[in-house]
Amino acid sequence: MKRLTILILSILTASFLFACQSPRAEIEAHEVWSRPAVTGGNGAVYMVLHNHTKRADQLIGAESDVAQTVELHKSEVNDQGVMVMLKQDAIDLPADGEILMQPGGYHIMLLGLKQDLKVGDTFKVVLKFRSHPDLPLQVTVKEGGGMQMQHGGDEHDHGGESHNHPMSSPTP
Repeated sequence: MKRLTILILSILTASFLFACQSPRAEIEAHEVWSRPAVTGGNGAVYMVLHNHTKRADQLIGAESDVAQTVELHKSEVNDQGVMVMLKQDAIDLPADGEILMQPGGYHIMLLGLKQDLKVGDTFKVVLKFRSHPDLPLQVTVKEGGGMQMQHGGDEHDHGGESHNHPMSSPTP
């Protein structure tokens, strides 16, 4: 009887310890930040997005109360050597891989800011995925950094459709 009690207690202890471990998130965001920007202007959110699963997924959108519109974008140099921003319908997130969202590359574009974004402020952005549940993030506004993009004015190409995005910081 004593052995049975010890066995049951051992199983219960192991089960309790396993249950108390904090599960690793399937998709995580690290180093989430934005540059300062002004009301009515535009801003961008940057991060490292890591998929810890064995299944590829896609980032298909984002939302935030600080902007009228939130879009997925990619900055790249066109054939004329000008940096352009291309709106993305989705960004592939490989299985057990990561996406580096940084100035001059992929980023979350905040269009029509409803408030100033000042150094030290925080705000919420929610990432939307094809398969994974929504991922709410706290974004910290930090002083600029990263690479500076060369723009041909404030006009950017969005998949054949060009339109004006007044920039509140030089690099989305």
